[in-house]
Amino acid sequence: MDPRTLPRVARRAGRWLARRAHTEADWLAARRGRADVSLFHEFAPPPGGGGHQFLRALERELASRGLEIEENRLSAGTGACLFNSFNYDAERLRRFARPGVRMVHRVDGPIGVYRGFDDGTDRAIAEANRELADATVVQSRFSLEKHAELGIELREPVIIPNAVDPAIFHPPPAREPLAGRKVRLIATSWSDNVRKGAETLAWLDRNLDWERYELTFLGQSKVRFEQFRMLGAVDSRAVAEHLRAHDVYIAASRDDPCSNALLEALACGLPAAFLSSGGHPELVGDGGLPFYEDEELPAVLDRIVAELDTRRAAIATPSIAEVADRYLETLGLLETRGPAEPS
Repeated sequence: MDPRTLPRVARRAGRWLARRAHTEADWLAARRGRADVSLFHEFAPPPGGGGHQFLRALERELASRGLEIEENRLSAGTGACLFNSFNYDAERLRRFARPGVRMVHRVDGPIGVYRGFDDGTDRAIAEANRELADATVVQSRFSLEKHAELGIELREPVIIPNAVDPAIFHPPPAREPLAGRKVRLIATSWSDNVRKGAETLAWLDRNLDWERYELTFLGQSKVRFEQFRMLGAVDSRAVAEHLRAHDVYIAASRDDPCSNALLEALACGLPAAFLSSGGHPELVGDGGLPFYEDEELPAVLDRIVAELDTRRAAIATPSIAEVADRYLETLGLLETRGPAEPS
């Protein structure tokens, strides 16, 4: 071994030993504990992507019902565990897993489909699903069918879409009339992957009638736009405030199984012009209109504006209370829940 690599190898070994020792300590402590449900997921600090946002909202909903949730450990008295996609410490979960615990795997993607490349993540998810899961939550029929196309058989799959926190994402009490001002469009993305819609937005930047429209972009993009107001990544409450100040949402991501960004916009009362791809049609229904090619977008936007009140009234998003009930049912815990909070 090259002597220059020894310090790096030693650091890695030290980190592995520290993680192992931490897991062992938690495992010993967990032998004496109990929670209603265990959640294995490595949260990223906000602002973060849709999975983080949804799981935080789900945790808050369950906690509001009096359920105790433990993160990244599985105590002796805990009988149900939800583990998320690939965003968890797999070695740690395997150390904690034991017979008699109902294991539910929340699966995203397929990852390679919406990322546009296969780095082995879907294979690792499928292996963990076969090894550990009693049941699987997929977020859209699109996701379930795409996994099947790839030959990935998921354990006892059920379709449960994401939902948003209604305390944050809700319509405004009143809206400014369109008369005398430009129509306000908005798009959001926390990933700079071009499949999140950058090419479509670049086409709009070049071709939309900017005498009639203006567009705000929240989040990250590798593409620089000339006509857009670029605001970068902001926290959830700021996202919601911006959404409520706009008229129409543009959902241009490709093969997105269940876009939390789109759900947030719909929950704030914004009809969507959406690329007919992934789970978008399932989420939007009549609360917006699809497009198939970029060139169709101006006409789609014009029609949504002409039908704005009708499209707003047609928006129907799943509530976090309904979604939490479905998760509890899948986890085998529905009988332990308290009454759902009004949403």
